Amino acid sequence: MSEVVAIIPARGGSQGIPRKNLRRVGGVPLVARAVDAAQRCAAIDRVVVTTDDGDIAAVAEEWGAEIVERPGRLADDQASSESALLHAIGELEARGVEVGVVAFLQPTSPFIDIDALTDAVQLVRSRRRDSVFSAIETYGFLWEKGAGGAAQAINHDMDVRPRRQDRDPHYLETGAFYVLRAAGFRAGGHRFFGSVGIAEVEPRTAIEIDTPEELDVARALAPLVDRSAPVRADAVVTDFDGVHTDDTVRVDQAGVEAVTVSRADGMGVSLLRAAGIPLLILSTESNPVVAARGRKLGVEVLQNAGDKATALREWASARGIPLSRIAYLGNDVNDLPCLEIVGWPVAVPDAHPLVLAAARVVLDRPGGDGAVRDLAERVLAARSAAPALTDPFTAPQEAS
Repeated sequence: MSEVVAIIPARGGSQGIPRKNLRRVGGVPLVARAVDAAQRCAAIDRVVVTTDDGDIAAVAEEWGAEIVERPGRLADDQASSESALLHAIGELEARGVEVGVVAFLQPTSPFIDIDALTDAVQLVRSRRRDSVFSAIETYGFLWEKGAGGAAQAINHDMDVRPRRQDRDPHYLETGAFYVLRAAGFRAGGHRFFGSVGIAEVEPRTAIEIDTPEELDVARALAPLVDRSAPVRADAVVTDFDGVHTDDTVRVDQAGVEAVTVSRADGMGVSLLRAAGIPLLILSTESNPVVAARGRKLGVEVLQNAGDKATALREWASARGIPLSRIAYLGNDVNDLPCLEIVGWPVAVPDAHPLVLAAARVVLDRPGGDGAVRDLAERVLAARSAAPALTDPFTAPQEAS
């Protein structure tokens, strides 16, 4: 029986942004976001990533995609996406997979409209269309530079300026996805053939990342576009200052420091411990108050960690916990190396802007006022809701 197969080309090279397909938006690598979108589309039977890069393959596999090894000749700057798709279809058929419909998804579009993708697949499966692409409606006035650089109108008469309601719309490709009948695509070798349809998507999802500036824009949009996700973590690691505290300290005349902590956080820690979820407080500095708080909570403490990411990797490895299953809660720039390697980078709401941009989840409660309890409840709620399920939105381990 033929299948609807999502194929995601994700090569390792990139001119504009090095290692682009592994860059994170909303705390999740771009290739993983594409895999997740395909998995959440009920009309898709199989998700495949074709890549020449081992790190991308490892990330994609951890997110649940199958891998097709992409030859180097099909992964350089001159190779077309069509060539990668055709190669992947051939490899899948050699494995005994009958590809009936191809959903071509691009990782450079981080906000794939799942409903529109589902509708597009149905259009092709029902044979109402042979090829469907994602697009946004636009009423923009387009121009080009003519002789001597003079402006020339393209889709309008420059002598007439009609109102928006008096114009017919045009449609702009977003590049997020293309759905193709496999037989027609193989015959023509191009993504557009036969009867072509348009899948309209929300304008706020219509961003393609090719430059560092576009990556910054996507990261800023992520909190507005992404759905909230349950925090399916097997371990919780936190910073101390600004997380267990409000990031202030009182110093008496003898130089003794004191901080304020939340009893609610203490209860959250107790609940995590009761559920058997490992916890760690990881701090850059060495301070007796951190050790004292750790003893009070019954939580392991690692202090004086100049390289927090290395310390976290070693701690996780010693306990056999994948980095992808760790929630790390931080607030400042020294937390960024840890936030960038875990599956669940979490920030307090008053965190540094760079930390907020790196976070997959931003908590409701600030540091020192219930932030740890907030995270604990999210982790426990996710475990209670689906204790035996693998989270389809679990992020991958670190990839360089």
